[in-house]
Amino acid sequence: VKMAGGVSLLPPLCIVLAHETVLRNGTIRNWGLPAHIQDTIIENWSISYQVWAQWVRTDTPTLVVNEFDSVVLSCIIHSSHNKHRIEWKKLNAVTDFVYFDKQIQGDLRNRAELQGGSSLKIRNVTRKDTAVYRCEVVFVETGSLDEISVNLTVQVKPVAPKCDVPTSVPVGKAAILTCTEHEGYPPPTYAWYRNGVVVPRDPRSNSKFINSSYKIDYSTGTLHFSVTSKMDIGDYHCVAKNNAGQARCEPQRMDVYDINIAAIIGGVLVVVLVLLIISIVIRLAYKRGYFAKKQPANRYEASSKAESVDYVRSSPEAEGDFRHKSSFVI
Repeated sequence: VKMAGGVSLLPPLCIVLAHETVLRNGTIRNWGLPAHIQDTIIENWSISYQVWAQWVRTDTPTLVVNEFDSVVLSCIIHSSHNKHRIEWKKLNAVTDFVYFDKQIQGDLRNRAELQGGSSLKIRNVTRKDTAVYRCEVVFVETGSLDEISVNLTVQVKPVAPKCDVPTSVPVGKAAILTCTEHEGYPPPTYAWYRNGVVVPRDPRSNSKFINSSYKIDYSTGTLHFSVTSKMDIGDYHCVAKNNAGQARCEPQRMDVYDINIAAIIGGVLVVVLVLLIISIVIRLAYKRGYFAKKQPANRYEASSKAESVDYVRSSPEAEGDFRHKSSFVI
């Protein structure tokens, strides 16, 4: 800033370092000086200024959008020269070119374009587009380089969660209901409903749940009944929700039944009685010899006297045809 006559009032460096507060639409708004001094300068001296800086800025350093939407990553160039080279890069585990040599590169080839000469517009964004993007500008005439970064987060709506509800539980026993979903981003929170009414964190806060004893974890989707009662009977469903939307599972019925102690005792007595009768029958059978070893039925006793059996030929012609002269005992 110079006064009439060429005497420097403020060094040009002040203008360069404070361009965001000093220059707005080509007019001087604030020098950081006392008001009466600033008014005196404006009223009594003619002012001229030069800005030698070249820089890049963004209006969208952080962007959060839903899947399948369109988004513009701004990269605004401030320069009195028009010759500059622009590159966009996607910073992941490795650095990928998005815009290089005046062309869209990689998987954004058919979904992105340069807008306004330097900003990047992406259509139909997906969860894979979540990353930090960097706009690099080289000012050809001065050889200087400036860059900005834009952090893009793509939110994904949850799908229908998987719910696991026990069909029947004995009175007084524990029961665990689970709800899981792995597609939504950011990870969803969970809420349980019984007969269409949300299950509160504190059972005492709602008269419909005041007699229930449970703990609910909204981050994992677990509903844990430490002790079940008849009041816990109902249709349960779970809702998974994040900033992009929500989804629910179908209601599932949980019944709570009484344990019949008399029936259990009666069943045990019947089993004991049957075993006792079987043991008595077996014991009696042993006493009466039903399980004793039997002697072999076929025992052969041959005569010790060979002369007790005579064999006589019936006729010379019928050789080989023998008949007994006397019987032999088997």
